[in-house]
Amino acid sequence: MDLETRHLRQLLTQANQLPEVLLLKQTTTSTNDDVRDIAQSGVKTILVCSETQTQGRGQHQREWVSPIGNIYLSTLLETRTAIDGRLALEIALNILQMPSLKNLDGLQIKWPNDLYSAQGKWGGILVEPISPNQAIVGVGINLLPIPKEHVTQQATSVVQLGVQYPNRIQMISELYLAIQQAGQWFNHGCYNLAARFNHHATFIDRHVLFEQVNGEVEGIFQGIKDDGSVNLLTNQGLVNVYQGRLRLLDPQ
Repeated sequence: MDLETRHLRQLLTQANQLPEVLLLKQTTTSTNDDVRDIAQSGVKTILVCSETQTQGRGQHQREWVSPIGNIYLSTLLETRTAIDGRLALEIALNILQMPSLKNLDGLQIKWPNDLYSAQGKWGGILVEPISPNQAIVGVGINLLPIPKEHVTQQATSVVQLGVQYPNRIQMISELYLAIQQAGQWFNHGCYNLAARFNHHATFIDRHVLFEQVNGEVEGIFQGIKDDGSVNLLTNQGLVNVYQGRLRLLDPQ
């Protein structure tokens, strides 16, 4: 067992959260796919982390660029409550409260699953349900500045946001614990979700476009409701949207 794996096992054991399967890899196709394969054998608690991915993916099967040096991890989360869109929001909120990040100013969440800031995106979450009460949760975090040739949108990193010397293994441990904590919030009904999320939501009161499979809705983003849906003030009045992609129309 290498030193990094031993250190991570130690941190998670101290927190009473050591998974049955823990893998630190140098490279893989997709950590979500790794977890899916392991879960088929009946294992209930899994953590897979890789230094790079060759086929990482984000929401709507978009490619997730995975250069070396960042964190790409996936885990299996089992919930008592049937999984819905609120789970990704809870995971994002709990990540912002991680000890390594919680003192940083200006951390935001872009509905429904991007970790954001005024400087751009620094991480993302992918929840892939495999049964009504089980999901593979993938998280990617930019620890270091993304090389320009990999940037497809405005991006930043934990280092650029103010963490001078990010400890990768410590942060992997904190991420795993944050996901478990999010599962507890979800099981207990996501108490006060709208107020907690809207406090960190990016694009509040801004002119946005909501892209959906069956068309687009334009309006002023007014945060979310407790059920996780988006409040959009349109020319026709207040509209609730449950699925889609949020895009800013009035860059400042």
